[in-house]
Amino acid sequence: MTFLPVGPLTLHVRASGAGAPPPLVLLNPIGSDLRVWDGVARELETSFHVIQYDLRGQGLSDAPGGEYRLEDHVTDLLGLLGALGLERASLAGCSLGGVIAQAFALAHPQRVERLALLDTLPQIGTPGSWQARIEQVEAGGLPALAPALIRRWFAPDFFGAQPAAAHGYTTLLARSPQAGYLGSCAALRDADLTGQIQTLRLPTLVLCGEHDISTPPDACRALADQMGARFELIRGAAHLPMVERPGEVARLLREFLTGESSPDRYEQGMAVRRRVLGDAHVDRASRNVTDLDRDFQTFITEYAWGGPWSRPGLDPRTRHLLTLAVLTALPREHELEMHIRATRNTGVTPEDLREVFLQVAVYAGVPVANRAFQIAKRVLAERSDP
Repeated sequence: MTFLPVGPLTLHVRASGAGAPPPLVLLNPIGSDLRVWDGVARELETSFHVIQYDLRGQGLSDAPGGEYRLEDHVTDLLGLLGALGLERASLAGCSLGGVIAQAFALAHPQRVERLALLDTLPQIGTPGSWQARIEQVEAGGLPALAPALIRRWFAPDFFGAQPAAAHGYTTLLARSPQAGYLGSCAALRDADLTGQIQTLRLPTLVLCGEHDISTPPDACRALADQMGARFELIRGAAHLPMVERPGEVARLLREFLTGESSPDRYEQGMAVRRRVLGDAHVDRASRNVTDLDRDFQTFITEYAWGGPWSRPGLDPRTRHLLTLAVLTALPREHELEMHIRATRNTGVTPEDLREVFLQVAVYAGVPVANRAFQIAKRVLAERSDP
């Protein structure tokens, strides 16, 4: 066991795997400790310098009395990286650990390589629900509440298939330091990053168990859409997929962290899409995604924006001029209007539009060029309004 002084606290830390980069820090949920990550850590330690630690108030780390703030957890993580001599690391956090990872990435983006968020949201629950939890624990104690609370951690089948493990995790929660549990409940009660998370520009993976009722899959998928992140549903798991499906979680983390599979194409496509169409348009489109068109939106992000739009052979301005010409000639008026609005992002000028439309008039016909001029005049006039 390793114990490190970090500010006024002593934190319990476990490091495994390669001593050289890339480092990966795993952050645990409330009411647990670093051991919930053991199955994933064993899978990843051959490829990463894996760092697990008990959050303040949990496991063998110090559990000061009183209410904690999200900023306290962020400060602890910053101090831990300093104590370990790490300038940058990837973070993977579940539930409370995921909220801490989000807050840390917002406060110190230069210290984060990549971000993996498991069964977490910018705001989990409501202030009222966490205050009620605080009052329940103060009145009855964690041992009395643990059997009911643990039902939120795992899928229904887990209790029948692994009764000994279910009993063990119930004991883990029941024996969690009550002062630390209450302190972190207060941090979750007051934590709300919903107004900030869309500003985060880091490669991000969002995972969620299909049976999670605390941070439901639809909410986690919406978070991924908002962040331009990849989303993966973990079948047969609930709130702690790294316990129920450690192999699958480890595989997805390895692929994401090493860029060995398609997530990079999606991330690249989303980055290019934002550069060309603008954050406002992409954010609006992401908010409007439903189950009907979610796969289609992923497809065009990977196939179009992560494909030809991301190739180095043509600069974005030239590629945009070609796109405008094709949309004019076909014609595709809705898409043409969208791309005319985006010209401010690619350096295409009104003079460029004039030349494109004239060229199209010669080879595709005057009527489509005439309509393109009408659309462009309207869009450019609206864009110049105060």
